[in-house]
Amino acid sequence: MVRLNKIYTRTGDDGTTALVTGPRRLKHDLRVDAYGTIDEANSSIGVARLHTAGMPELDAMLMRIQNDLFDLGADLAAPETGEKLTYEPLRVIEAQVTRIESEIDQLNADLDPLKSFILPGGSPAAAHLHMARTVARRAERIMVELSRFEGETIDEPALKYINRLSDFLFVAARFANDGGKADILWVPGKNR
Repeated sequence: MVRLNKIYTRTGDDGTTALVTGPRRLKHDLRVDAYGTIDEANSSIGVARLHTAGMPELDAMLMRIQNDLFDLGADLAAPETGEKLTYEPLRVIEAQVTRIESEIDQLNADLDPLKSFILPGGSPAAAHLHMARTVARRAERIMVELSRFEGETIDEPALKYINRLSDFLFVAARFANDGGKADILWVPGKNR
């Protein structure tokens, strides 16, 4: 369990931060950027949840996802180095991917098929879920870029999870928009 007695340590005053495994990285390092952007997505979901209290099923899913995102951040902050560790690092697992896929299917079951792209917006919950979706996509782009560097690994379930998350948030936004009835559709070339 994590124990935080003191919030500031001054160790990052030089522009570095420590990974869970010990090494220090610059605060603009791609790995730090990846788990920082996961934290930003998590915070965006927290804001969206201010508007999902009347949707207990969706709110419970979002709360589970927020917990998963801490798992994902811990996973990214403890890169595989090949060295023997005295503890088992927390990793995102395939069951978390399967669960989010199941929840996407559950929310999507009663939505009408789309015939156009959706403009982000509608209800406050949907607008915030769309914002969280774009942050999750940015996190995914950073994670994929990081995984392409020699010596940097990201486990496959972590990459799958972040990819599914943006799909989940898209469907959740439609669900929050009165089951898609309040979606605002893109009309190509409308304002030419």
